[in-house]
Amino acid sequence: MNNDHPSGTQLEPKNFLFVSFDALISDVAWRVLKEGHNVKYFIKHKSVQDVADGFVPKTNNWEKELKWADIVVFDDVLGMGEMADKVRKKGIPVIGGTAYTDRLEDDRSFGQEELKKAGIPIIPYETFTDFDAAIEYVKKNENRYVIKPSGEAQNTKHFLFVGQEEDGKDVVQMLEAYKKVWSQKIKEFQLQRRVSGVEVAVGAFFNGYEFVYPLNINFEHKKMFPGNIGPSTGEMGTSMFWSDPNKIFNQTLKKMENILRREKYTGYIDLNCIVNGNGIYPLEFTARFGYPTIQIQMEGILMPISDFLYEIAVGKLKTFKAKSGFQVGVRLVVPPYPYGAKIKSQLAEYKDAIIIFKKPSLDGVHIVETKLLNDQWVVTGDHGVALIVVGTGSTMKQAQQQVYNRIQNILIPNMFYRDDIGERWYEDSDKLHNWGYLREV
Repeated sequence: MNNDHPSGTQLEPKNFLFVSFDALISDVAWRVLKEGHNVKYFIKHKSVQDVADGFVPKTNNWEKELKWADIVVFDDVLGMGEMADKVRKKGIPVIGGTAYTDRLEDDRSFGQEELKKAGIPIIPYETFTDFDAAIEYVKKNENRYVIKPSGEAQNTKHFLFVGQEEDGKDVVQMLEAYKKVWSQKIKEFQLQRRVSGVEVAVGAFFNGYEFVYPLNINFEHKKMFPGNIGPSTGEMGTSMFWSDPNKIFNQTLKKMENILRREKYTGYIDLNCIVNGNGIYPLEFTARFGYPTIQIQMEGILMPISDFLYEIAVGKLKTFKAKSGFQVGVRLVVPPYPYGAKIKSQLAEYKDAIIIFKKPSLDGVHIVETKLLNDQWVVTGDHGVALIVVGTGSTMKQAQQQVYNRIQNILIPNMFYRDDIGERWYEDSDKLHNWGYLREV
């Protein structure tokens, strides 16, 4: 893999229109602006419309800007696929999904069945809309299961439950409690057989016709506290590296290439898997940018992100240069993360918290729910995610050292973060190498 450093943007200045529901794409828009392009940024939800104020120019009607735009970048939360498809049909280059790729992520059963159709083995599962039927099923089929809500409910992290007991009694207890409390919110859910192994995600960018190489191997850290304990969060950090095609990719995501070509999909797609000595078991799709995945990836992509996105949108990019070694990204968050807007009274106390840099360096710093107020960086939004900080290195240890050194330069009142992002690698890599899954082919 090549280690050349990026030159300046090769594009003539273009008009980039970014479209978001929840202000997730702010950092990418800011980077594109800094690379010399014209940017307009639409944020739908009022509670986060001040995110990136002072960093990126805004618009309050993205559809009126279509005549102005040379490219439209959707941050691709669920429901944007149809919007992206309509723009694509107008002949405007798009980074975004389709109704089909939205469904891959939103409808867990559909995603699993599409994997099966593509010839990819899946973990046995059953779909339920009735808690009593699910309870009876576990009693008759004693085993360890994972409860996975579908649709809107899957965004509530504490609804996901990973069973520990071999006879499934803890799952039965949880289902009985869900029936009493959450039956109005959880309309459909899966019971998936629990498989032990290493959790690893394989992802790649797609240019409407084919995958773009190298691909990305990443390891999410979702639990709130070091040691992987505490409540599940949206994400506390991710470690990753770039790779040529390997066994995990060829046996999973690569088999979706014809379908993605049919859909004219343009953007990033990721498949989270459990792997062990017996095989690869896909868990779920992320058919969009990942957050904080994209912020971390930008530190490893050795070309301007504006060129990168535009060339993917027009189907031109087939390969790109990426840093060798590893990248580690850490979320810096404030209370009431991860509960955010659900605890509005507490949220008000932490909004506009000041962000201070002891030294003026912004290396590896990426904005999330951040704005400029009188030239001062402050925390805003409604989730409590202030910044992503990224470190890179030829070894995982060097990447970890760099990211945590950079974090020491940042002061935010009541800030917290995990100090062990990347630690999983030391044990997981031995297993993955022994099983042959990271071998380039």
